[in-house]
Parts: sequence; C-alpha cells; structure tokens
Amino acid sequence: MLFPRAPRDLQPNRLTQAVERARASGRPLIDLTLTNPTRAGIRYPDSLLSPLASADALVYDPSPFGLDRARKAVAADYARRGVTVDPDRLVLTASTSEAYSLLFKLVCAASGHEVLVPVPSYPLFDHLTQLDGVVAKPYRLDYHGRWCVDLSDVDDQWSTHTRAVLAVSPNNPTGSILSAGELRALAARCAERHAALIVDEVFVDYPLDKGASAIESQALPPGEGPLTCFLGGLSKSAGLPQVKLGWMYVDGPEVLVEPALERLEFICDTYLSVSTPVQIAAASLIDSGAVVRSEILDRVRGNYAALLDAAALRPAIDVLHAQAGWSAVIRTPATRREEDLIVDLIERDSVLVYPGFFFDFPHEAFLVVSLLPEPAAFADGIRRVMERADA
Repeated sequence: MLFPRAPRDLQPNRLTQAVERARASGRPLIDLTLTNPTRAGIRYPDSLLSPLASADALVYDPSPFGLDRARKAVAADYARRGVTVDPDRLVLTASTSEAYSLLFKLVCAASGHEVLVPVPSYPLFDHLTQLDGVVAKPYRLDYHGRWCVDLSDVDDQWSTHTRAVLAVSPNNPTGSILSAGELRALAARCAERHAALIVDEVFVDYPLDKGASAIESQALPPGEGPLTCFLGGLSKSAGLPQVKLGWMYVDGPEVLVEPALERLEFICDTYLSVSTPVQIAAASLIDSGAVVRSEILDRVRGNYAALLDAAALRPAIDVLHAQAGWSAVIRTPATRREEDLIVDLIERDSVLVYPGFFFDFPHEAFLVVSLLPEPAAFADGIRRVMERADA
C-alpha cells in the first residue's frame, strides 16, 4: 500500500510507516485497498492461460496496430456490449497506461502541452503525464447525489496549451459514469478548440446496480466531433492484469482519424510492445474471461450492497452513490483529519483503507475502499471502519 499523494503538512511517510509497523508486528491486516483480482480469491479456470502456449506464436509477424485476428477479437468484444467498431481503427497496446503514453505522444507535440484530468481520480495520471513531459491540469467532478462534470471548471482550466481532455467513465474511485449530455458537452468543447477526447472505459463491465445487465453504450454521432479515443483492456474486462493486453479505438471525423492513425502507426511501430502469444490467444482469453468477469461482478455487487447496509445503521456516515467499478467512497464526520483516522484504523483496528487525499478529493473527510476483497473479510473490515469513523 503506497500513499503517493498527501497534504503538504502531512508528516513524511507517516501512513506508509504505520503500514510497515503493522506488518512487521505480524498482525493480520484486512486490506480494503486490494485492487488485484488475482489475489482476491476469484476463481480462474485452470486452462484459462493455455492458449498462450499456442505454436502459432512461434512465428513473429510484427504489426504496429496488432495482428488482424486479435483486433477482430476485440471488435467482437465491443459487439458484446452493443458497440460496433471497425477493427482497422483499433490499436492494441500492452496496457492502458501505455495507451495513454502513446496518445500523449500523438497529441502533445511540445513540452508544456496540457491535458485536462478529472478530480477526484486515480493518481496514476500524475506519473503518466510527467513521464511524457505533459502538464496535467485538473477539472472538478462535483457530487450532488451523483457525480457530475463541472463544465464551467473545464472552461476555466482550458488554455491555448490544452491538447486533450481525459474522461474516465466509469471513474476510479467515484464509480461515476459520464451522462450522454456530459459526453456531448466535452466532445463539443474538444471539437471547437481542436483538442482530442480520451475516454477510459476499463471498468465498463461492472455496473453496481443489480438491475443492470450492462452499462448503456454511449457513442458520439458517427464521423462527428473531435478525435476521440476509447480505452479498454483485459486487465479489468477479464481480470487479467498480468496478461498485458490493452486497446484503444480511434474515432471521429475521417479528416482527423486518418492522419492520427498514420502518426500512431509510426509511434507503435517504433515500440512493437504487444507480445505475439497474447495476440494469438486474444480471442480465447476474451471469451474465457467472461467467467472471471462474472465472478468479479458478483463480488463487487455483493460487497457494495453489504457496504450500503452497514452505512444505513450509521446516520453520520454516507456512502456516495457509485454506478460502476471496483471502488466505493465513504464520507465520514470531519471530526478528525483523514491521516489520523487512517493511522487509527491501521494501528488500532488492523484495517487498510485509502484516504480521500490520495485521489485529490477537495476537502475532508473521505475514505475509499475496494469492493474486491473476499466477502467475509470485507464485511469485517467495513464494520471496523464504521465503528472507528463514527466513534
């Protein structure tokens, strides 16, 4: 567990040191920050990774955007969600993180170019932008019973150096989904101001409402709007972060898409980072991964329901409404600083949770918990969190 973000007056490494002391003592800890599905007690078919050993992978046939058979498999997975995509506009990557890096190279030609990033959001964006010499500028998500994009803040943060807007839908950690109106509003701004729109959809397969079989697909009118890139990958859709296969779908007017793909072809050909075995196995991994996806969906829905039930007994504690994903946000009484509450939970209750400042929440006091842990441990950990936060 790492805490790369902290208030300026936070004692250096205080939270990390509390974790290290707890682990050194040998005390068992309930980890409500767990986001690795391969360590969450999820059942994986024994033969799931067998296709990686196919003899077809002994032949190296480099393709900048990925093998045709793999891109067609990804296109078929989009079709499962009711989305029609052209395999020729799909670009395979080793991960979603790499997809961001490729896109920053595509749209940010000079050091100091900016991308707008939602907050709250995962701190990975800070690292990814810095590594590519790009400036990340935050725009707010506000909570009014549901999370909404503050479009006036998008306008305030925009400058002549802005080259792209990042949108994460479903968002991590808020679990919010862009409304159709929000998507159109962001697209309109990007089109008018000659910027790209990057939409991260990695958690799209995990709606938390038990009445929803899938998240309704949102699409811009064909051939309209800005250059738009939708990101996905096996890390979340099949619970396979170790397999390293992501993708992006490049959409928008042909006059923008064609030169973008030409430039991306050069960038991708320079790296050729996606392994042949995973491309050969892509269709099988996507198909067999449905079993894992179903297990994870049942897990996060069950834990989210348990969290809501626990919070219902504590009027001073709110669970902010989440629509999809693997995380939930808890708003606690601001009677103490988040850092003090987190340290107490570690040292007195043997529970690990994330503080809100990790995700740039605008004020205190918020806790973020993963919905992936095994149900019994999750319920026990949440009970301890509620008791401590409401003390």
